[in-house]
Amino acid sequence: MTTAPVPPTAVDQPAAAPTRRSAARARWLAVLRTPVGAGAGLLLAVVLLLAVFGPVFWSDAADTVDTTAAMQGASGEHWVGTDALGRDLFARVLVATRLSIGLALLATLIAVVLGLLLGTAPLLLGRRAGRLVTAAVDIAVAFPGLLLALFFAVVFGVGATGAVLAIGFAGAPSFARLSHTLAAGIADRDFVAAARIAGVGRVRVLLRHVLPNIGEPLVVNATIGAGGALLAFAGLSFLGLGVQAPSYDWGRLLQDGLSGIYIHPEAALAPGVAIVVAGLAFNLFGEAVAKGIGLTATVNGAYPVPGRSRADTVPAAVTDDGTPATDPGLAADRPVLDVQDLSVTFPGPGGLVRPVRGVSFRIGRGEAVGVVGESGSGKSLTALAVARLVEQPGEVTADRLEFQGTDLLTGSERSHRRLLGTSFAMVFQDPMTSFNPTRRIGRQLAEVAQEHQGMNRRQALDRAVDRLRSVRVPAAERRAHQYPHEFSGGMRQRAMIGMGLMGEPTLIVADEPTTALDVTVQRQVLDLLAAVRAADGVALLLISHDVAVVGQVCDRVLVMYAGRVVEDLPAAELDTGARHPYTRALVAAVPDMDVDLDAPLPVIPGRPVDPAHQPPGCAYAPRCPLASARCTAEDPALADDGTGWRVACWHAGEVADLAVPGAAPVAVSLGERA
Repeated sequence: MTTAPVPPTAVDQPAAAPTRRSAARARWLAVLRTPVGAGAGLLLAVVLLLAVFGPVFWSDAADTVDTTAAMQGASGEHWVGTDALGRDLFARVLVATRLSIGLALLATLIAVVLGLLLGTAPLLLGRRAGRLVTAAVDIAVAFPGLLLALFFAVVFGVGATGAVLAIGFAGAPSFARLSHTLAAGIADRDFVAAARIAGVGRVRVLLRHVLPNIGEPLVVNATIGAGGALLAFAGLSFLGLGVQAPSYDWGRLLQDGLSGIYIHPEAALAPGVAIVVAGLAFNLFGEAVAKGIGLTATVNGAYPVPGRSRADTVPAAVTDDGTPATDPGLAADRPVLDVQDLSVTFPGPGGLVRPVRGVSFRIGRGEAVGVVGESGSGKSLTALAVARLVEQPGEVTADRLEFQGTDLLTGSERSHRRLLGTSFAMVFQDPMTSFNPTRRIGRQLAEVAQEHQGMNRRQALDRAVDRLRSVRVPAAERRAHQYPHEFSGGMRQRAMIGMGLMGEPTLIVADEPTTALDVTVQRQVLDLLAAVRAADGVALLLISHDVAVVGQVCDRVLVMYAGRVVEDLPAAELDTGARHPYTRALVAAVPDMDVDLDAPLPVIPGRPVDPAHQPPGCAYAPRCPLASARCTAEDPALADDGTGWRVACWHAGEVADLAVPGAAPVAVSLGERA
């Protein structure tokens, strides 16, 4: 995990928003800054220069016949020896670069163009004809690429033209699958729908709205595919199906040199090395581009942030200063979820990074618990850790992590998967990224029942339709046969809840389920969660930035800051009974109908803590108006005050003016609870 960029200070001037072109240029420059990107880019540039200028400088030496020097070994005059006609093999390898690279790029171009046409067929031909094309592509993808290339080589005939067409057609299915997947995620977005309503034709929609949004991954895969096409073309020429005499490429030279490999190994070694080097150049550069385009933040994060030195920060401590998290105590009956001292650790450039530090809580059967806090406070990562979805190199540790009485830290992974798959429902923040855009909604829901409940295909689909109907999806049977992009945002979120209800869940974890939804749809989704909870006694863990929503929906609220729970209180007391300054600041930052329109809106000063650079003492101290010397030196434990409420603050309940200058105070005296 890379260190997150340090946020600008109050004196920093905001930078101008980069244009799309400058952002793309920055990504490509970031690729060339990496060691792999720079090395592969230089190697690829050399190969391409040889392809352009090789025949110009070395054609004469490559074509000059000297029978007196036939089959000579390596020497100062002939670096890798000569062939049976006395022609210089080193010059022939250099000259063959143009034909080898040119034919490989031409085959890649055919594969990309044909793949785009096949992959975007549903957009160009309509849904019915597009399904037939997609089915044919799915069948073709099932065959190995080399087998397809040999098949098409027989169909198109022996020679360079047939080999180019064979490799191009053999590579098209993989590009078709990729372009279909990418286009399916773009084709039904709002801006594409608006273009269709405006009367824009299918071809223009494809060229103007779809292809520009999927161009970068296609370029990456085309670059990597060019290396594969080069190797495939050399293989066909080696087998005698590609370039024919008197023309020659690397595969043809390799075939000619193999006959005398025991007495003249350089003749086969030189073209073989050329094939390997050029293939590596394309593949490594493609991988570097993939990392640069897909992980720009990681690449940029490898460089220090100007204006801030490592000495200005304090490394994250491996432990919470020796202060253990307070056990929340035994529930009246067995809790659905019991978490004690949960921590999540990732390796970072400066050591271990702990974005979740000693989180403890319990959720009873049918209870609704909300988790609030700013972005980066560890809310979603806590939920992922509980669901056992944190992958390597992340490490999850806890003193206790039990779900329905089962210890998730011990036992077989298979049994945990079955338990979590049937009794633990996860509603992610963006259902569009959670659903596979190339598979129908019903089949994706049915997969849960087939995988975890042993249902057959028909039974699982019937169960999926029933669950869609239970979450108020109209025309559920018809909707089950639609793709995710055919659902609206609210409908996708309902379908996501329906997926969680495919089993018999006892706990639903909803991670920002109303993000990007309008107020009316938000209300519908929240009402649906409440109805499911009331009907089946399902516990709910609701993660949200919206303090008002959590206060209305939940029974209890956990407030997180810098990876820790800093307050645990009843939701009914959130507005008037909060004791931690951070909780009060969150509540104050939510405007209501009585807000003074002439006064500045309350804000929380400063910025959240970087998990890689946790300060000593209380993490909220740099932003807290009540902070004292003790706050900056000692980290308060999450302590029970005797009434079941928990708070981690040395100045819990004290009065402070948390408003911005000129605004009305937003903190009140909390010495006595209402």
